[in-house]
Amino acid sequence: MSKPKVTLFWFRRDLRLDDNLGLFHALKSEFPVIILFIFDDEILESLHKNDARVSFIYDSLSNINSKLNEIGSSILIKKGTTNQVWESITTKFDVQEVHYNKDYEPYAIKRDAKTSEFLQSKSIKSYGYKDQVIFEEKEITKSDGLPYTVFTPFKNKWLEKFNSIRPLTEYDTSILFSNLYKSNFTFPKLSEIGFEESAIKVVPHNLSKISNYHETRDFPAIDATSYLSPHLRFGTVSIRKLVQKALFLNEKWLNELIWRDFYMNILHHFPHISEGKSFKKQYDNIVWRNNETEFEKWCEGKTGYPIVDAGMRELNETGFMHNRVRMITASFLVKHLHHLKQKNF
Repeated sequence: MSKPKVTLFWFRRDLRLDDNLGLFHALKSEFPVIILFIFDDEILESLHKNDARVSFIYDSLSNINSKLNEIGSSILIKKGTTNQVWESITTKFDVQEVHYNKDYEPYAIKRDAKTSEFLQSKSIKSYGYKDQVIFEEKEITKSDGLPYTVFTPFKNKWLEKFNSIRPLTEYDTSILFSNLYKSNFTFPKLSEIGFEESAIKVVPHNLSKISNYHETRDFPAIDATSYLSPHLRFGTVSIRKLVQKALFLNEKWLNELIWRDFYMNILHHFPHISEGKSFKKQYDNIVWRNNETEFEKWCEGKTGYPIVDAGMRELNETGFMHNRVRMITASFLVKHLHHLKQKNF
């Protein structure tokens, strides 16, 4: 019996059906599309069993799967190393194409390179797309081609380039859902993946107060933030749609989204920063105190400095900390505890 010819779309940090560039192109394939998510053992093995991120990913996938069930399809959930998963999939399906949205973290780049090499060995075409940023890699550089390391000139170049491509295209995947593979794949329980539900719940994002963001952003006691961080981190919202909203809602909030592109640019050009090394190499020579007791007090919110402790306790309880308080608690750690580098925090 011949294996069904299919196209795969691989979910990673883009957990949404709406305005998803990689999914849009996958659905334009001449073959039925299976949507895949891999719970990667190489990432999961170092996490606590009640990790809030895993719970959020699981819940997001469950919501997507429910929507797909309504139109006669489902997500294929796999657990293992990516190499093992792709080996398994290619034994069950005649995979013609694989589409995915690009990830810019060093581990993801290495993983995707290995996956691409494997797919190529099987004569399977693979396609990566820019979906989690507006400008990636080498799209915003100085006139000499070198990357920016200071935000303001990066922002000015970003705005100049952005104004030349406005308005942004949004991708209506729903008009192509008829090309989804008809399936009823088993959706596993969280315990079957080896995890348990976290007590920390991600707050739904809220854009209703963004128009006053420039007036309220510096006051942690005011509940006036968007709560977008985890949603952007795992792609449950479209960065293109958010930027379009920011253009009309608030310039200061738009700056925050540009900061995100800036740091993705830094991560691409200076990958050593994700390996526990300093952005400026001369700071690698700092001698750290390594006082375990002081570090634990910082983690638990027991330093005796009220705003630091309030921030850390809020983080431990809710998984959230206001941006301004994040700056204070991180600066406190570096200045007073000198433990940051040793813990790779």
